Amino acid sequence: MIVLGLTGSIGTGKSTTAAMFADLGVPVHDADAAVHALYRSEAVEPVGRLFPEAVTDGVVDRNTLSRALEKAPGRFTELEAIVHPLVRRKEEDFLARHRAAGALLVVLDIPLLFETGGERRVDKVAVVSCPPEVQRQRVLARPGMTEEKFRAILSRQIPDAEKRARADFVVDSDRGLEHARKQVKDIVAILLRREDGNADA
Repeated sequence: MIVLGLTGSIGTGKSTTAAMFADLGVPVHDADAAVHALYRSEAVEPVGRLFPEAVTDGVVDRNTLSRALEKAPGRFTELEAIVHPLVRRKEEDFLARHRAAGALLVVLDIPLLFETGGERRVDKVAVVSCPPEVQRQRVLARPGMTEEKFRAILSRQIPDAEKRARADFVVDSDRGLEHARKQVKDIVAILLRREDGNADA
């Protein structure tokens, strides 16, 4: 089974690209979705100890947590020490389940793949990318987004140019959905050919 890591900076179109892999029948594990689920389950108690104001009605309120982190960005490390191991456990369960089912290819959708050393856990990496002016326009159109928040997020992410340089595949998301979809189909075809070749060996 080939494990493809999918990543990209905020606003580059990674979630849309992940959905394209899923549309082709490739199992996708969404790290962000795993965090959302954990904020309603296993992560509530330990996060509540660090940020009691962020827990309401037994769930972690992401907006409140985000505001707390804006005031104290140094506490990201404390939060990550709680959340990352829990997300890894969900990821390992996903991989084990699909390996047992005989999947040839799966995708791990991880926003901070390079930033957290996640490239060591995958066989290949695909980076979703777009020009900085397109990225900025997309991000600032989001509800509640400000220039300050955007800069803070970018400061925690490896620059797009470096991600492109380190990637095995690049999906350019600024040339229309059909172009992106074709790039995704090509990546799947290349990887499945490689996996079939390994199976025949």
